[in-house]
Amino acid sequence: MSFKINLCWTASEEPINDPQKFCRDHQITFGSGQQVNGSSAPEYSGNPENVNPEESLLAALSSCHMLTFLTIAHLKRLPIISYQDNAHAELGKNAEGKIFVSKIVLSPKIEFAAEIEQEIIDKIHEKSHSNCFIANSLSSETVFEIK
Repeated sequence: MSFKINLCWTASEEPINDPQKFCRDHQITFGSGQQVNGSSAPEYSGNPENVNPEESLLAALSSCHMLTFLTIAHLKRLPIISYQDNAHAELGKNAEGKIFVSKIVLSPKIEFAAEIEQEIIDKIHEKSHSNCFIANSLSSETVFEIK
């Protein structure tokens, strides 16, 4: 199985006098045909109206965890009414002094159709994290703040 995107960046037609500045806006077209406008984070001279790579990574992990959680809950016949996550990521420096996403915090709020013991929910989160394709592709610390 493989997945594809098309990323397209074109230089601005306007002359730029400062060699440190250039337009970071780009378009990402997913295999499904959906398009997203991307840029770097505003802190790195990006467009604050566009999605940045750090947000994309955070969204990918949060979405993957949710989908895995929903699948496990479904297989256990634990109906879920809603699932929300207010996740955030932190940048830091690794041992080589390179900037990286050092910590990701997922804060899922899940509403079940019936009361479920917290211990069962925690076990589903653990299993979801260990089976999430994106989580298995990352080396960053992932923390869960269950509310």
